[in-house]
Amino acid sequence: MPLARTQVVRALIACCVVFASMMGAATAASVGGVPFSVRSDSLTQGGQQLVWRVVLDHPFSPTAMQRAGRTLCLVLRRASNDSVSGVLCVAPPRDSHHPQLVFQRVTAAGRGPARAIAATVTRSSSSDLTGTFLPSEVGLPYRDVRWQVMTTLKGSACVPPTAAPLGCEALSPATPALAKLHTPRLVGCVPSGPPYVTSGPTDRRVIALTFDDGPWPDTPQFLDILEREHVHATFFQIGEQVGTYGRAVDRRMLADGDIIGDHTWSHPNVSGDGPFAAGQIAATASAIQGMTGFEPCLFRAPGGAVSGALISEARSMGFTTIEWDVDPRDWSRPGTGAIYSTVVNNAHSGAIVIQHDGGGDRSETLAALPQEIATLRSRGYQFVTIPELLRQRLIYK
Repeated sequence: MPLARTQVVRALIACCVVFASMMGAATAASVGGVPFSVRSDSLTQGGQQLVWRVVLDHPFSPTAMQRAGRTLCLVLRRASNDSVSGVLCVAPPRDSHHPQLVFQRVTAAGRGPARAIAATVTRSSSSDLTGTFLPSEVGLPYRDVRWQVMTTLKGSACVPPTAAPLGCEALSPATPALAKLHTPRLVGCVPSGPPYVTSGPTDRRVIALTFDDGPWPDTPQFLDILEREHVHATFFQIGEQVGTYGRAVDRRMLADGDIIGDHTWSHPNVSGDGPFAAGQIAATASAIQGMTGFEPCLFRAPGGAVSGALISEARSMGFTTIEWDVDPRDWSRPGTGAIYSTVVNNAHSGAIVIQHDGGGDRSETLAALPQEIATLRSRGYQFVTIPELLRQRLIYK
């Protein structure tokens, strides 16, 4: 049975006391007063992120609030029964100039440990704060959630003297509001950075697996392996095959976290630039978007045949031209062992590996793939998509 409102409030104030003590709040008597009032507040979804905005009626500093025994928290409630699922509170900076957001889960068994979450906290004035974070950071799936903003002032600092033993509190809005969340859908990416890339930055031990010439009847088997191994990859697709083979796999790719790129309509040499090349790229992008709703921003020329004019043409159309620096030439079917050895022996931080999921018999590539993943992972590599490698922004709705 859910706790009565008074019990919930006292439990939440206790949570805030835990946050304050965890962050080293002073125990000296605070300046008298009442909790800060909330002028405006909201909890909305922006792509993958939750965005919490709050404006108080008084300028505030998280450090000064801590010293004064004040708290500013977002109370999260389950939409099904209005019970509290957690409390997210503003805490002073620890290793940067930006405030932290500290979360404490609340269950029927009690309160969990408090922890700082991965969040971006910004302020446009001394009386407001915006926190952006993934729902998973506060234990939420993408489903509706109720919320309130709570401000407190604890101890003898609070007036009137008839305040609750743990302090005064104020909730806004008075009745919990409903934030309607949905599973975000990837709809595009932003082609930032250089217009032509053969490998990524070397500052992280990451590697990008890419596959060309699909979609193909073998493509689902590649996805089976990647899903099982929890690896994300980038697939450069031929437009004329998207309608035939992409219907069953392209949405699956995007749902898995893979990325789809443009590999021309019919795999010709487009290095000469001009209307023919532009038409090949545009027709493929249209086919991918029509099938999935995703607008690609990555282009790979067949055979790696590029020119300065083609790279400029692709960028003007909204694409980064992607090539590679590790090539096992798996299209020539040199044998599973040869494919595996070339990939793992030439791997390095920021590498882009080209292999093929389409265009012919890809059984050797399929057989080599699990071994490649296991070896590279044992050597400390993480697998990323091309946008992740290049730190390009993905667009979600």
